[in-house]
Amino acid sequence: MCTVTYIPQPEGSFILTSNRDESPLRSPENLSLESHHGRTLLFPKDKGAGGSWIAASDDNRVACVLNGAFVKHKHLPPYRKSRGLMLVEYFGFPSVNDFEKRYDFEGIEPFTLILVEGNRPFEIRWDGRALHHKILEPNEMHIWSSATLYPPEVQEKRLMWFNRWKEEASDFSLESIRAFHLHGGEPDPWNGFVMNRNDKVRTVSVTSVVQEPDGFEMIYGDLLRNTEKRMKLAFREALLRARPSH
Repeated sequence: MCTVTYIPQPEGSFILTSNRDESPLRSPENLSLESHHGRTLLFPKDKGAGGSWIAASDDNRVACVLNGAFVKHKHLPPYRKSRGLMLVEYFGFPSVNDFEKRYDFEGIEPFTLILVEGNRPFEIRWDGRALHHKILEPNEMHIWSSATLYPPEVQEKRLMWFNRWKEEASDFSLESIRAFHLHGGEPDPWNGFVMNRNDKVRTVSVTSVVQEPDGFEMIYGDLLRNTEKRMKLAFREALLRARPSH
């Protein structure tokens, strides 16, 4: 997995969308709302290791992981922990900086992790030896493609498709973004945004996280079952403001 876009919205909000390219056997049917590390998380729960590739929290944070760092690496199991469980554990730290300093990344397979805290997006890449940190421009659009599935020349082609869509799109609404993730680029069963490599690895879902004034909405489009699930998660601060005083 995957293909991920970050699209800024009016008034400083954003929409983060992920196409998950994975074995169909690991694709969940529903969204989960669970308590982890004192925070409420909203995410599609992986049927393999029990973690997730994308999650939102009630303290206004979002995380999304892609397999691989910069280039395709050699798969050398066993690994200490899955990348999906690492993503969930990120929310146990108060900030990106604290997570980078205190989390033990040794024994975790290389990854690219997109984090948004409030309206500040970050990119963390772990190549198996070192951590690479990048602060992203919140008012710019970004796209990522998994290094394990898409070599540099294919990533460049996908970036070209993305740039063409940015130039031609009449708006960047949720509907427009999801249409791009489903139908953008060119028909290519091996490298398209919706791909299928002999049913061993295929695009199984399209998940969007929409930041709203008082919380997040997650839209989970299950391409295997042809269903769509939506769920909202209120920010903790919004819940406190709404609570009647005595």
